[in-house]
Amino acid sequence: MTENIPASPSTANLDLLCVNAIRFLSVDAIQKANSGHPGLPLGAAPMAYTLWSRFLKHNPVNPGWWDRDRFILSAGHGSSLLYSLLYMTGYDLPLSQIQQFRQLGSKTPGHPERGLVPGAEMTTGPLGQGIANGVGMAVAEAFLAARYNRPGYEIINHYTYALISDGDVMEGIGYEAASLAGHLKLGKLIFLYDDNRICLAGATSLSFSEDRAGRFKALGWHTMTVEDGNDLEAIDAAIHAAQAETERPSIILIRTKIGYGSPNKQNSADSHGSPLGVEEVQLTKKNLGWPENPPFYVPDDALNYCRQAVARGQKAEMDWNSMLADYSAKYPDLADELKPAMRGELPEGWDADLPVFSADPVGIATRAASGQALNAIGPKLPGLIGGSADLNPSTKSVIKSGGDFQHPGLMPRDMQGSTGGEWGYRGSNLHFGVREHAMGGIANGMAAHGGIIPYTATFFVFADYMRPPIRLAALMGLGTIFLFTHDSIGVGEDGPTHQPIEHLSALRCIPNLTVLRPCDANETVVAWRVAVESRNKPVALVLSRQAVPVLDRTQFARADGLERGAYILSDAPSGRPDLILIASGSEVGLIVEAQKKLQEEKISARIVSMPSWELFDAQSQEYRDAVLPPDVRVRLAVEAGVAQGWRKYVGDSGDIISMDRFGESAPAKDLLKKFGYTSENVVARAKKAAGIKK
Repeated sequence: MTENIPASPSTANLDLLCVNAIRFLSVDAIQKANSGHPGLPLGAAPMAYTLWSRFLKHNPVNPGWWDRDRFILSAGHGSSLLYSLLYMTGYDLPLSQIQQFRQLGSKTPGHPERGLVPGAEMTTGPLGQGIANGVGMAVAEAFLAARYNRPGYEIINHYTYALISDGDVMEGIGYEAASLAGHLKLGKLIFLYDDNRICLAGATSLSFSEDRAGRFKALGWHTMTVEDGNDLEAIDAAIHAAQAETERPSIILIRTKIGYGSPNKQNSADSHGSPLGVEEVQLTKKNLGWPENPPFYVPDDALNYCRQAVARGQKAEMDWNSMLADYSAKYPDLADELKPAMRGELPEGWDADLPVFSADPVGIATRAASGQALNAIGPKLPGLIGGSADLNPSTKSVIKSGGDFQHPGLMPRDMQGSTGGEWGYRGSNLHFGVREHAMGGIANGMAAHGGIIPYTATFFVFADYMRPPIRLAALMGLGTIFLFTHDSIGVGEDGPTHQPIEHLSALRCIPNLTVLRPCDANETVVAWRVAVESRNKPVALVLSRQAVPVLDRTQFARADGLERGAYILSDAPSGRPDLILIASGSEVGLIVEAQKKLQEEKISARIVSMPSWELFDAQSQEYRDAVLPPDVRVRLAVEAGVAQGWRKYVGDSGDIISMDRFGESAPAKDLLKKFGYTSENVVARAKKAAGIKK
């Protein structure tokens, strides 16, 4: 097994020198931290080095170059491998940061974090997410290329690569996303599978014995196998073959040895998630012919060779900029549309046609109002693309003029349920299928790619299936829009399995996520404006199945109060209320009715619409006190969800009408009455909170 490195390596030995430099930078970082996963870097360094040195189109001095290839380390526990690659190829990640692996304040955290680590495309770690993210990036590339490329001007032309692991392939999200990718025939998506067959608990054969290549082949993928993970030329040939396959995504199963080179821990779960140990590190270095000291040793020849990526990347970007200039001269309208999208800017007048709804006591479901808003902005936002988990008719999430995102080889006549409009990779309606978890991860990949405003849609109760990608979108600061309908017991007859109770509270506790639950059609329109303009954090739009009244905004405050999270919808005539009624979403209509009834009893109430806790909490203390005066201690909150969190707004002396049990199967009007969501009960509870017995 010993691999002796000559003192002055010839060109033929440079590859091995670089591979081992990457291996031992990773191992030394893990050992110094006394924490990490050395097995993957030792085994997968050859495939990663081959990709990065021979194929990956990137510019280390400008990690955000638009037409770069995307590389995702889906197996995020192998983060030290990524950091070694970034350092070796010249990114702004100095050796001192490698030496501070997993330490407070470093740019080398235990799992890659987008925005913190220069060159890290995605925050990964929860296994399988990177597979879905990669599919999303490939979707974005195909969508933008179809829209903007012209003969001789392939302005958008790059690959999406991911290094995936056994665990990624085991996870359900990986299967879901791979299934959709195969259907869509995303030919510029290439996965390198670190097929070491060892997981944290032992051999994968304990729980995982299927034909992995056969599974991906059945999903419509081009599959290849490399039997020796150290055979750089075989890996090289396989990647070339994957690039040549344009009608299918490709996966290359590369048979590796976890912990490669470690005399006592190679092919052992012991090397998966724990440092090798000081003695074993020394033995491994000796075994592979590497100097045992000093740690973090990188030969000049290896570093200089890897740093050639800088010159290659700068030239590639310079050539692309030259082509973009020519493209802009020949296709000025397209360039004027594309360039702002690259910068994340919205086109002027994108919201000019947003609807304004007239007062209507019968009203309209906020999901239906959302559909109208979506179709008003869809034609004006060329980067807006999304869809639902097979729930388009129910979630009202189709862009009617947008067409279907499908492989161009398919034809609309082959598909029932086609939305019409343009067909192929230019279509704006992405049919995710019944794959909520993958839908969230794919949308995050689209958002991270750039040039795209992605949205997803499903029933609110299925937010549970999507929680990991929602959380990761918040962690990364991505502008993904998560659309949820059927938001409460108002779902009715489908029963408690489909009636979300705890879901609002569950989303509200995710940092950096804005949750919007509009009360009527006009608040819904404003919610869409907030969501589209929120480019640095995700937004969850939570909408009703049932119709809710459209408030008369000549009598009530303007709907754009939603932008501040909460606002005085209607005040007591004197401006000094006896009590405050607060609600979100469909329950705002109840407190509007209750205010009238209280007024008839000479009890003055302020009503506050609170569609977003997060936006309200971000306001100044002065504004918050103006909406919820500290000296008005009698407060009642009304929401068809669990009470958790509302105490912050009603205080210790306030009351909450909430759902602290599961619902039942019955018509919505019967459920709302049974569980106390009537204006009469609001009045009774408000008077009780105020100590009024009459």
